[in-house]
Amino acid sequence: MFPDLDPVHRQMALGPLGGKYHVNERMERKSSGKRRVFVQTETGCVLGMELDRSDNAHTVKRKLQLALNVPIEESSLICGDTVLKNDLSVVKNDSPLLLTRNFLHRSSSTPCFSPTGRDLQQRDQSGPIEILGCPNQSPRTKHLVKDIAKAIKSGIDPIPIRSGLGGSYYFRNCLGENVAIVKPTDEEPYAPNNPKGFVGKTLGQPGLKRTVRVGETGFREVAAYLLDHDHFANVPSTALVKITHPVFNVNDGVNGHIHQNRNQVSKIASLQQFIPHDFDASDHGTSSFPVTAVHRIGILDIRILNTDRHAGNLLVRKLDGVGRFGQVELVPIDHGLCLPESLEDPYFEWIHWPQASLPFSEDELQYIDHLDPFWDSDMLRMELPMIREACLRVLVLCTIFLKEAAAFGLCLAEIGGMMSREFRGHDEEPSELELICIDARTLLVERETSTSEVKDGDKDEFQFDLDCEEEVLKLTSNMEEELTVETAFHFGPKGRNGHNLLYKLDESVEEEAAEDTEGDELPLRGDEHAGCVPDRNLNVSKLSLSMKNIRVAEKSWRHPSASQKCGYLVGTSSGNRSANEQFPVSSSFVKLADMSEEEWRQFLECFRRLLKPAFDSYKSGSVGQRQRQRLGTSCQF
Repeated sequence: MFPDLDPVHRQMALGPLGGKYHVNERMERKSSGKRRVFVQTETGCVLGMELDRSDNAHTVKRKLQLALNVPIEESSLICGDTVLKNDLSVVKNDSPLLLTRNFLHRSSSTPCFSPTGRDLQQRDQSGPIEILGCPNQSPRTKHLVKDIAKAIKSGIDPIPIRSGLGGSYYFRNCLGENVAIVKPTDEEPYAPNNPKGFVGKTLGQPGLKRTVRVGETGFREVAAYLLDHDHFANVPSTALVKITHPVFNVNDGVNGHIHQNRNQVSKIASLQQFIPHDFDASDHGTSSFPVTAVHRIGILDIRILNTDRHAGNLLVRKLDGVGRFGQVELVPIDHGLCLPESLEDPYFEWIHWPQASLPFSEDELQYIDHLDPFWDSDMLRMELPMIREACLRVLVLCTIFLKEAAAFGLCLAEIGGMMSREFRGHDEEPSELELICIDARTLLVERETSTSEVKDGDKDEFQFDLDCEEEVLKLTSNMEEELTVETAFHFGPKGRNGHNLLYKLDESVEEEAAEDTEGDELPLRGDEHAGCVPDRNLNVSKLSLSMKNIRVAEKSWRHPSASQKCGYLVGTSSGNRSANEQFPVSSSFVKLADMSEEEWRQFLECFRRLLKPAFDSYKSGSVGQRQRQRLGTSCQF
């Protein structure tokens, strides 16, 4: 199994659940000495530089200013989610960094300073093409990069691709054959150097999809390739590169006027192996596509929450040979809009194909069962240090959903249907997956509220005990023993029975308060408690009434910030987003990035417990079997 991968990637596909991703010795040696980074400005200029141990964010920005004549005042140096300051130890070798301005409102006349050939020769000593990140890149990709470098030195120019919304180029080998497609990050739709007029934003701002930022589709292309263990879905070899060539486009500014100079220009770009093919899926009858190929591509799309799997990015190649008449091979490309920063409405072209309604094979079920999203996340953090934690949480959530759904017996079309939103007229409704997440977050908030109530109750009762301390000292020894036992049972800070009893007290009083006060919040549904709270057999109604008399005047039974914590339902967050602070609120129903690590862990526990009831409901036909109206949102570029 996994014949095409080196030992590290082979272990990746079969790594144990929750296992940690380990770097190889070569990576460890590189990180111990000097490191090379590639700094990109918001307008697309790129400079490669060596980091000394004494370097910090200010010295890096100063070097960039001297080399490229770019302004660095009121700017920040960012690597993924991290805003870099004095300590650059978190920066890995060959990492791309982004220099971004700190203010939101930029003038449309801000110039795009492009590096000159003389500046590049004097200050950037890297080669014409360099692989970024990915210290364990496959030999196939390394060989492809070497072939392109030789062709560039031989004077074989790339060919711009006219189709699509973004800038892309065919790079060739020494024989003049197309071997790779290169997409510069600063030539994406809306990016400052887009050659087709779709400009207006700087790198790091929301792009075609609000949950995928301008300039960040490149590393998503690489992530899809790295996650395609054993070449299971047939994703072509892909790498993130720094590449220098005069063919690239540089606009005069952010106004879209093309700058016609022929200076050497460095870009950060995705580089994907070019696959010769006969047509794409839009030009061929889908009924002839192999079931296995459709399933494998669908499994990948679900894991990475692909929001743009349209027919144009499924290449079709005829298979020649004896006994292969009419047989074809599918090759999935263009994964730049996968792994959004929050749950999005995916676009699965295959969802209505007949192949998607057939059951998974045993091999496919075994592959799904071996997937480990936590190990995959560790791998991506190491290989692509610029990837954001929000994207990794989407990967974890969707992989867990896939694994549980496949084990339950759902087919590909059913899983995709539960992940897709429904449109009623002009209104968009959350998908079944998003509804499960909303319920899980509601349970999480209520669990936190209950925990807070227990702690507040402990404090109140402890104070009550202190006030009565003098009287307690006057009691007989027998009474002291009885009080000690009773207090340990009811109010022990770590006693499990005490904790359960107090939780039940809060629950009982809360229900009584809900009955007495019209318009208050509704009590929890029974099935919600079943999802996250252990069963309790204690009858405490009388005791809860007595405790209510003691504490109800001093304490609210519903945490005052509970409604605020539910802000995620309408697109708000807690604000714990570090470098994501400037990312505007999207129309997403569920956000994952605003949870702490402990909240995220508890959320996943609740999420898992809600899955089986949701699958039962879907299979019974009460939710999932109705005809859905979906709005196509694919973006070809």
